[in-house]
Amino acid sequence: MMKVIAFNGSARKDGNTAGLIRHVLNELEAEGIEAELEQLGGKHIQGCIACFKCFKNQDKKCSVDKDMLNECISKMLEADGIIMGSPTYFANVSTNVKSLIDRAGLVAKANKDMFARKVGAAVVAVRRAGAIHVFNSINHFYFINQMVVPGSSYWNMGQGLNPGDVEKDVEGIRTMQTLGQNMAWVMKKLYSG
Repeated sequence: MMKVIAFNGSARKDGNTAGLIRHVLNELEAEGIEAELEQLGGKHIQGCIACFKCFKNQDKKCSVDKDMLNECISKMLEADGIIMGSPTYFANVSTNVKSLIDRAGLVAKANKDMFARKVGAAVVAVRRAGAIHVFNSINHFYFINQMVVPGSSYWNMGQGLNPGDVEKDVEGIRTMQTLGQNMAWVMKKLYSG
């Protein structure tokens, strides 16, 4: 069975980012794809220390093992699709998402582009502006790792400030649903013999 791992990079476990991700996951599950949501909020993922031991070790792990990063990498390796969701913090990704991008990305490059040809999707919650930069930051991770990125009917973002506000963004919800449908379609084309 195909599987998608989704990372909610918001400090709020059940905030707008999680709500948007769940709309994508609902569509994937409707297509028979297993989906798991990993909450990064309340957990610490430190930034990359540029030790480059991942290039020496080439064991598909980060040598810094004092946080959950290697657990995240393991889940990414097991999955056929990866979703990274982030709120918009000063027109950028949250610190946990940035740490995940930096460290998992470097480990992937050190291990022969180990995420190549997996399917990746960005999900962005935003109050008003700045979401395009967040969307681009996540997609840059996918592109440099030779991943396949499906599109949607609009850029993958939903607007809202307080928890639950994104549920009022009809276009944002429709965008997430279309994203889930397109991600399922691409995954089936790639992985169903």
